[in-house]
Amino acid sequence: MSTSDLFAFDAQKETLEFTADRSSALARLDKFASRSGRHYAAQRNYDFGSTQRSNVSVLSPWIRHGVISDQDVLSAVLAKHSLQGAEKFIQEVFWRSYFKGWLEHRPTVWSDYCTQRDRLMGQSPSPDLNAALNGQTGIECFDHWVRELLETGYLHNHARMWFASIWIFTLKLPWQLGADFFLKHLLDGDPASNTLSWRWVGGLHTKGKTYLARADNIAKYTGNRFDPTGQLSNTAHPLEDEREHPKIALTYDLKPITGDYILLLTDDNVRLDLSTQARPRAAIGLSCAALRSPSGTNPKVVAFANDALANALCEFENGGGIETPATIETAIVDLARASQTTHVVMSAAPVGPVADMIAALIPALAKHGITLRQTHRPYDSQCWPHATKGFFAMKKQIPSILRQLNLAG
Repeated sequence: MSTSDLFAFDAQKETLEFTADRSSALARLDKFASRSGRHYAAQRNYDFGSTQRSNVSVLSPWIRHGVISDQDVLSAVLAKHSLQGAEKFIQEVFWRSYFKGWLEHRPTVWSDYCTQRDRLMGQSPSPDLNAALNGQTGIECFDHWVRELLETGYLHNHARMWFASIWIFTLKLPWQLGADFFLKHLLDGDPASNTLSWRWVGGLHTKGKTYLARADNIAKYTGNRFDPTGQLSNTAHPLEDEREHPKIALTYDLKPITGDYILLLTDDNVRLDLSTQARPRAAIGLSCAALRSPSGTNPKVVAFANDALANALCEFENGGGIETPATIETAIVDLARASQTTHVVMSAAPVGPVADMIAALIPALAKHGITLRQTHRPYDSQCWPHATKGFFAMKKQIPSILRQLNLAG
């Protein structure tokens, strides 16, 4: 099938709505799983537009908030295909795991990003920055992606790479402000994937290796909807980091949950597998979505995260509502007293705004005699030890990881 045939194929038209409940996520997963083999491998790089997403999974907003897990996705795909048959898509799932694990090992990358972002945002915005943020650069594809992001909360992965490259190398804008723009507007905005992807494009993640957006590549993979010939930089000089980021050792809490406790759900992971665990006395939600950007997170993003939390909390008879960082301490103390327990359990928060909030919450609760335990998913404990260098090291371990999780023979 030629490129023109791909873009003329009406059966691929598929307008998606992101509803933050598990049933919607599972329905999308079921629909896509059969396409995750050769169909995905052949067409995944094409950006057909926001009404033609049958070539990609578009599962990331649900995965980002834990409405469904990476393991749910892998299980559904491997029920339809062999590992070899769905190799490209399975590798994409593990890229998310790789980025999360890599940032866990080097959390100073996140803290440095936040410091540099805040410093840059404290300066008066340049005309070029304002033009980029408002989709008024005159580069048609870039301006279109700005509008699409603001309207839908989603961009095709290839478009994200082109966007970041144009931002850094053509518009000469700080990558931290571009990463902030994505994080505040993407429904699937993830501290690890977002930060490290921008660093990868700029030549910081794999030192010296950059990604340069080319007009002919954009034209090919958008079916000539866009052709920015003569508008893009022809060079991509690698950015330089201000310091090294030493790798830290990780430990994992995989012990069973027992005894009486309150379950704390966050917008990082609105579900915790309790099928073989003691049930909580109560459950409460913590939303940190509004903390993604100092300039304010897109209300659509906050609403999606809060809806995901609300839907998850409905599964528990006793509990509080959704709290913000400003109210969570008091709400947990009150709920603990009402539930007659001093233990709180949550899924371990990966590096990002939630983890930053939890780091402050733990000593605050301790003053009330309340302990907060963070448990790890077996999936993360299998993946993250292989996320210390480049992706290739994890890629080699994918068959072994799947066997350890009983997902493949």
